[in-house]
Amino acid sequence: MTQQRKSNRARCCTFVACIGIAAAAAAAQQHDRDWLKRVRIAAYPLSSTNAEEIVRQAKASHVYGIEVDNDIPGRYESYLHPEAKLDAIRKIATAAHAQGEKAFVYVAGFECITADGSASHTVFKDHPEWLQRKITGEPAIFDNKAAFWIAKGEEDVWVSPYADDWRRGYMQRIEQIAATGIDGIYVDIPYWMTHFTGWEDTWASFDDATVAAFKKQTGLDARKDIKLGDFDDPGFQKWIDFRIDTITRFMAEIRQRAIRVNPDISVIPEIYPGIEQESVRVGADVFQLYPVVDAIAHEYEFGEGDDHTAASRSPFDWMMYQIGMRSFRAFAGDKPTWILNYSWDGAPHVKPAEAMQTLFMSEIMAGANVWDASTHVMSGSNDMAERKTVYAWIEKHEDIFGNTRTPMGEIGVYFSDRTRNDYPKEFLESYRGTLLLLLQTHRQFQVVTERNIRDFHGSVLVMPDVRILSADELANIQQFVSAAGRLVITGAANASFDKMRGAQVLPDDPARQYLESAEKDFNGTGPEKAHELLEALGDVGSIKVDASPNLVVHAALISGSPYLFIANFAGIKPGEQLAPEPEVVRVTVPASYGSTMHLLAYLGSETLLRGQRKGDTMQFTIPRVDRGAVASFQ
Repeated sequence: MTQQRKSNRARCCTFVACIGIAAAAAAAQQHDRDWLKRVRIAAYPLSSTNAEEIVRQAKASHVYGIEVDNDIPGRYESYLHPEAKLDAIRKIATAAHAQGEKAFVYVAGFECITADGSASHTVFKDHPEWLQRKITGEPAIFDNKAAFWIAKGEEDVWVSPYADDWRRGYMQRIEQIAATGIDGIYVDIPYWMTHFTGWEDTWASFDDATVAAFKKQTGLDARKDIKLGDFDDPGFQKWIDFRIDTITRFMAEIRQRAIRVNPDISVIPEIYPGIEQESVRVGADVFQLYPVVDAIAHEYEFGEGDDHTAASRSPFDWMMYQIGMRSFRAFAGDKPTWILNYSWDGAPHVKPAEAMQTLFMSEIMAGANVWDASTHVMSGSNDMAERKTVYAWIEKHEDIFGNTRTPMGEIGVYFSDRTRNDYPKEFLESYRGTLLLLLQTHRQFQVVTERNIRDFHGSVLVMPDVRILSADELANIQQFVSAAGRLVITGAANASFDKMRGAQVLPDDPARQYLESAEKDFNGTGPEKAHELLEALGDVGSIKVDASPNLVVHAALISGSPYLFIANFAGIKPGEQLAPEPEVVRVTVPASYGSTMHLLAYLGSETLLRGQRKGDTMQFTIPRVDRGAVASFQ
């Protein structure tokens, strides 16, 4: 299929606005949800008797934003009889509000567990038609061998969102939860079942109700008219879009139902795929989800270690982690990004506190909110004393870390959700390679998408192997070019770019080559490996940073004032050493910023540095950056 044909096809994801995004946005504007931006999260199991003790523990460790585990729809017994759990949720809401806290409650997405799988009444025995299924008809039913959270003897099933009876009951439970006065509903992994062993390549679900919904929408029989896994097949492309649109609509309905009962409530899904192809497989695309929810909790793990924790992450992994979080922040707009990630899970040569410090630093410098948990579960802490120290410091500087940031930078890098869906390998390699190069050369950038391109007023826009563009996207890009913007295109060029003035095409894609080199030999890969791309970008931007390529600097405006968020990963050795080597950083900014730099050291205090004027610029030398720092000017 030609690129032009692919670029012109209708994408069902694009009409999700018709199902209430505008109403959701209006409600968000009418009710204060700024608390979502200030959270420092910890999780607790909730019972009928421990609400006040949870709040006491949370306050003692400077937690703001209490997650409580009291799943109603994800347990068959409480799905049928929710009264006791609803009462417990009312108690935690009351106790939290009495102490100026916020609390939100966990619910499952499509997973439902029956405690006694041998009982005469289980989800599968009562409602086999509810379950998701492989194309061969095998139902999504599992035991404790499938996942660590399923106990021996339990029946675990994954329900189709098109099971009408189940969905009506689920949404009724959502409304009842909202009526308790709780501040938020936390929806855990609302996915098509493609993430348990043996289900990865199924592209489920092919249950009767889902197949019928797809037939009604597209006229195609999902069991006969699509070629599973063939990204060039028009039928499979429609199946991809249908699956993503289904989950986006499901989350939008949850929010609509909840705010109908409680206009102040917020809905936060937990999603583990980030910018990767897994988003397409499970159907939960964070780019599509942000407009219909109030925040997203990303269970985002990047690393080559077996446990994917901070303790096992290399400097290259930390860079990829920054790229993911910067992308999420662009997708989110003014909404918050929460990170549920794990610091330590028994690494013998790394102290838990060291891993926690580096993990939290990496997240707040990228503009995300932190969550402390023990090992690979949601609750507890690997080091409670360390949680108190870090959370108290973040709380003290809430005016910085809980505020809205506007990224700065003359360079834009385009994230194409549609290209990622159909050409994930090619696009992601080019996209990540571009951002890695910019991070390591300390060139300030903005991630540009189809939603925010009209707000991008930089001078250069990089299209990293972007192959699929809608008519609206092309019009916005043309408007950027007409306003004297320059296009730099890496990899395969969409034919539509040929008509745009001054577009520079780099067909060999130096960004992809840079990423490949960094993956093989991170320390041996320098900017000269991508000199062609750097030359195409030119020397743009008013903020200049001279520092190690293992250190990143994010420039952003807070209330109109420029800030630099510095994260240091130099010298980190996965599984051995998580405290970075101290680095010297030299910064040149416009003289209009002022002659004084306010430098806030991570977990430390503020010092003042005097700049040296050079023409219309001011030069500052930061003599030592340990894990991280925040710089502002006066």
